[in-house]
Amino acid sequence: MLNTMIFIAQAAAEPHPILSFLPLILMFAIFYFLLIRPQQKKKKEHKGFVDGLQKNQEVVTAGGIHGTVVQVKDESVVVRVADNVRIEFDKSSISRSTKAEAK
Repeated sequence: MLNTMIFIAQAAAEPHPILSFLPLILMFAIFYFLLIRPQQKKKKEHKGFVDGLQKNQEVVTAGGIHGTVVQVKDESVVVRVADNVRIEFDKSSISRSTKAEAK
């Protein structure tokens, strides 16, 4: 009888297994909504911007080079940075348009 009561007391004292994972689940949810989701949204917006690049659009590269798009290719763009100076960049290295600054 005493052994049965000790077993019941121990079983009642142990929390449910899901409750022990609850803090971990909450931390993952917080990380998802504060870090992962905004980063995915920003990446999607940048991809839309890069896919919509057009000729004569003024852009800034990730390295800070300002120029005007001369030619748009499948994976790269040719940017005029000065008279008779053209540089070819990967599309992913174009960070923003200079027209966005005016808004």
